[in-house]
Amino acid sequence: MDAPAPFTNPAITARGEARASVDFRGLDTLWLNTGTLCNLACEHCYIESSPTNDRLVYLHRSDVRRMLDEVAAGGHPLSEIGITGGEPFMNPDIDGIIADCLGTGVDVLILTNAMTPMRHHKDALRRMRSPRLTLRVSLDHYDPVRHEKERGPRSFRPAMEGLKWLSDEGFEVAVAGRLFDSGDEAGMRSGYADMFARESIDIDAHDPERLVLFPEMDDSSQVPEITTACWQILGKNPDDLMCASQRMLVRRKGAEQATLAACTLLPYDPEFDLGPTIRGASGSVALNHRWCAQFCVLGGGSCG
Repeated sequence: MDAPAPFTNPAITARGEARASVDFRGLDTLWLNTGTLCNLACEHCYIESSPTNDRLVYLHRSDVRRMLDEVAAGGHPLSEIGITGGEPFMNPDIDGIIADCLGTGVDVLILTNAMTPMRHHKDALRRMRSPRLTLRVSLDHYDPVRHEKERGPRSFRPAMEGLKWLSDEGFEVAVAGRLFDSGDEAGMRSGYADMFARESIDIDAHDPERLVLFPEMDDSSQVPEITTACWQILGKNPDDLMCASQRMLVRRKGAEQATLAACTLLPYDPEFDLGPTIRGASGSVALNHRWCAQFCVLGGGSCG
């Protein structure tokens, strides 16, 4: 008899050990996926965003308002709202969504490639500029050649121009890069620091909140499943994982309403769809996916 495949049973691993799960300790960060349409089709986009992928359709402003109303009514300990995509500035409701999120009084983080779609919203962004609003620009590498290998030809300079505009206008800005397979975080930060200095961009490359370097996500490598014993073995606290305090609102194509996913990395997997309300999405989450192990537990990654 063949051995069971890993990441199949939410309760036990392929080796028959108790699978680790993460209890929900309260909604600290609400993510909004504005839709998977994007002006780019990056080679290793975890969510497969592209100019044609509409598996997650545009989130409506009314979807966001419903969720913010539930946050307010339920007294959830919300401290941040993250807005992601796709490219958020392609969503026709984005200006209203940002305004409503800022109206809650909590910090708002927008993930963008800072290219043409964002520039169509310059005037609206100027009106909403606030110390509580941060735009984090995806710039995979400080080397244009390495960046464009991932994001396509002629993508580096437009992104840099958008980042520089944000910095020059006095917005709170950050950058998201990738370690790829080098693992040389110190060298990467030094390379970004030189680039920021050349471009007069106000970012401290050695601040992990201003320059976020994500671990590599590789579908081909073997990843160990996380058991209940791993917390002590690895010295990890399950409360530090994203699914302990974060949920992401998505609108799937053909769905009657927007629902909450347990994780920003798993918007398509029905096992991680937790329903339309925060109350219903407050249960524990079994770490039954390779990203749970590779990105969050072993890679130490977090989208916030």
